[in-house]
Amino acid sequence: MSWLAGQLRASATVRANLPYLASREEQVAHLAVLLKEHPVALHDGVIEEFLFARGTMEPGRPMPSLPFVGGIPADESLHVRLTASGAWYEVDCEGRVAMSAGGQQWTFAAPALGLVKHLAEGRAASLGELAVASSLPVSHVAAVVTELIAADVAAVSRR
Repeated sequence: MSWLAGQLRASATVRANLPYLASREEQVAHLAVLLKEHPVALHDGVIEEFLFARGTMEPGRPMPSLPFVGGIPADESLHVRLTASGAWYEVDCEGRVAMSAGGQQWTFAAPALGLVKHLAEGRAASLGELAVASSLPVSHVAAVVTELIAADVAAVSRR
């Protein structure tokens, strides 16, 4: 319910002050407008929206990526996987890839789609496989993975 209340706060009517000094008729009219807001928020897909929103907010399971403390080297044999459940991605109208995981969101250029798709599916993949899937150099893949590790949503290891 608190998530739904947060969704309803997007409405100017819900955020407006209650007309407690207004006449009875104005109060009833305000209530009628508020009542129209709730069915819009309680549409058929609201449970799915809630599960999606909460899934991407769950923090990643902390996993050290030792010995790589200062960044991930461009070593195509290193394996990476997400440690946050509920990772999600979408492609916007300009081809950019937006990825959400662990309560954070990143926007990548279109070539990163293959990389993001592999990771969001929950599979472990080598940096080399991710480079091939995204047509990016291994050094760029390592830079993306370094960002995800810094956000505690991914971990890297040697197989």
